[in-house]
Amino acid sequence: MTGDDPTSGDDPTSGDDPTSGETDADRPGVGRVYLVGSGPGDPDLLTVRARKLIDGADVVLHDTLPGPAILETIPEGRREDVGKRADGERTSQDDINRRLVELAEEGETVVRLKGGDPFVFGRGGEEAEHLAAHGIPFEYVPGVTSAIAAPGVAGIPVTHRDHASSVTFVTGHEEPAKGESTVDWSALAAAGGTIIVLMGVGTLPVYTGELLSAGMAPDTPVALVERATWPDQRAVVGTLETIVEIRDEVGIEPPAITVIGGVAATRTGVRAFLENEPRVGRGRVIEGR
Repeated sequence: MTGDDPTSGDDPTSGDDPTSGETDADRPGVGRVYLVGSGPGDPDLLTVRARKLIDGADVVLHDTLPGPAILETIPEGRREDVGKRADGERTSQDDINRRLVELAEEGETVVRLKGGDPFVFGRGGEEAEHLAAHGIPFEYVPGVTSAIAAPGVAGIPVTHRDHASSVTFVTGHEEPAKGESTVDWSALAAAGGTIIVLMGVGTLPVYTGELLSAGMAPDTPVALVERATWPDQRAVVGTLETIVEIRDEVGIEPPAITVIGGVAATRTGVRAFLENEPRVGRGRVIEGR
């Protein structure tokens, strides 16, 4: 194993299996997998435990979502990119699951590093089930979810006593095998509150259209926050009726978070002061229409 011990001074592959009650002693030589959230991308927002585990892991499996500032802190020899490959193909989830088991069975200490939080649209639950089914000890390490952090660094709270007493997290990129969407946009339009859409840049015209058709007001504020906490962070604010045009005009690209609801408009009143904060001031916030 390279680097410092990522836990507390004890062997990180020792202890009880956190899933089935089976102990590591029952399977000598089996490593441990850590499902680690990296937060929105700023290394300063990694949890202390995440940093220790990354520094002490034998292998870190990752895609691009943790962001370059975090990935650059990991030696190339200990990194495996399981995101989009050079030929444009993506590593399948089945292949990632197999690789996690394979490395653990070789006795490696493995960090599966994910942007945001592993259990918020990060397929961490699927990986946890696969590891448990194969008797691999694992641990979930929470991260700061971009669903809350991205709006926040743009000056937008996801809840506000004057605007929203509830918040709903929705994926904008459902599993294609489903055939048709399982998101009830009509119900969301009727429920009110804040709607946070992750991975929804490309499908923005689809779900804004669904919300408009369901009766949501065209002047409902909408914000897009791109690459939150990264050096090139950008944010735009418009309305349900104008946000697609603004996205195209400005060129907003993934990764980005969509914020729908009255809270998106609160940015206006805090923006001047928020831009003076060192972390947020690195990016640009663009006025919408």
